[in-house]
Amino acid sequence: MTRLVLLLTCLLANLVIGQPYKPPLFANDVRAAKIRELAPDIETIYREWATKNHFPGLTFGVVVDGQLVLSGGTGYTDVAKKTPATPQSMFRIASMTKSITALAILKLRDAGKLSLDAPISKYIPEAKNLTYLTSDAPAVTVRDLLTHAGGFPEDNPWGDRQLADSDAELLKHIREGVSFSNVPGISYEYSNLGFALLGRIITNVSGKPYQNYITEQVLKPLGMTHTEWEYTRAPANQLAHGYRWLNEQWVEEALLADGSYGAMGGLLTSIDDFGRYVSLHLSAWPPRSDAESPVLKRSSLREMHLPRTFRDLNPSFKFPSGRATPMVNHYAYGLGWSRDGDGREYVAHSGGLPGFGSQWRMLPEYGIGVIAFGNLTYANLGTPNWAVIDLILTKAGLQPRQLPVSEILTQRKAELAALLPNWVEAEKKPIFAENFFPDRSIADRRKESQVIFTKIGKIIRVSELRPENQLRGRFQIEGEQGAVEVFFTLTPEKPALIQQLDLTDVSKKP
Repeated sequence: MTRLVLLLTCLLANLVIGQPYKPPLFANDVRAAKIRELAPDIETIYREWATKNHFPGLTFGVVVDGQLVLSGGTGYTDVAKKTPATPQSMFRIASMTKSITALAILKLRDAGKLSLDAPISKYIPEAKNLTYLTSDAPAVTVRDLLTHAGGFPEDNPWGDRQLADSDAELLKHIREGVSFSNVPGISYEYSNLGFALLGRIITNVSGKPYQNYITEQVLKPLGMTHTEWEYTRAPANQLAHGYRWLNEQWVEEALLADGSYGAMGGLLTSIDDFGRYVSLHLSAWPPRSDAESPVLKRSSLREMHLPRTFRDLNPSFKFPSGRATPMVNHYAYGLGWSRDGDGREYVAHSGGLPGFGSQWRMLPEYGIGVIAFGNLTYANLGTPNWAVIDLILTKAGLQPRQLPVSEILTQRKAELAALLPNWVEAEKKPIFAENFFPDRSIADRRKESQVIFTKIGKIIRVSELRPENQLRGRFQIEGEQGAVEVFFTLTPEKPALIQQLDLTDVSKKP
């Protein structure tokens, strides 16, 4: 039977010894409560997906504003023993590991120990003799590896079987040569080899195995004490066994040991633990002046989330509900980035290995993240995660988190509302930039206002400001017969002045 665990009041970071870093909370109980109300529907999405696709076991979690507010599991982590899958079960998360590797690279960059734009041969001497496709090809850089733009061929089937390779085998491969499918820095092509090389860079630059560096600098500070690189270290009752669905039955897959390719996909973790990692990423938004995390500063986390290498454009993407929207996709630093037709941005990564499939997806500006793990070979968990995201967006109605509106934007809004519609002595007001009236005369602006405001009738209300950022926003002036939307944007001067103003009749048509 499916287990459902509702975590209502405390951060997961409070549950471990050593007082690990706790991302600050932005929200209130209202946002969490809206997710809790959807718990039965969310649970059903995952349970039905697991049943339909023959998952032995599946676990999931929803993170909102730094809290794992909902988590659960269905099925088994060990079919023979019928061990229930729970949020504490440890699954191999495969390529979801890549963002953690990328985070470690940025941590070393922030410490001044490496440059993202340096050739990888600076940190991996064995790469100095790589032979590129053309004589004008640039050397592969660290940034190229982070964004799958290194020119290496897509290597998912092959790379998945290299997980347990030794350091000596990886370096031998580099010394003997790498086959390129493209010149570096030009196009996206998914490369597990590239992230194995990032692991080697972490090892060489930090002076310790990348597993140790990441564990000490990332996992432990976050309180991820049930996250391991080597499966034999996982408690037997928490370890998820991997399976393949073959001839109408589950066939167990052999677990691979930790090795040189673990940086591309070797971590084992639980929903409880990975929820802490998702919380760290969500804590980077919105930009603000709070204390920084000791794991990675917020600006570097946000840097990880930004689009870098174009992947594709899907003009007719559909959510599982059937809701359609265009979707553009890029690769960031160890993470995928997408933007839909409504301007919402998503950051995500999937994982797949023999025996396992996983995915996490978040809306950074909304403070929402979803996670799902399964113990079936290359299990698709993107589809149910999209369904849960879509459900939350359409039913919970959560809005993007933002800083309080700037004082100057609020002030200029009030000054504009007082001037409209008559513009009395507007030229004398010290609130307009030098371009404002030369761009359009006061006479034209007054004439436009008279037409629109006459149509809407007596003014009865001025709405709240809807900021687009700290120097641009819009509000409505409502009349008895209609409404006018006022859009304005300010200059980079200090104090900022009004440089643009647009009035739009938004009255409802009969």
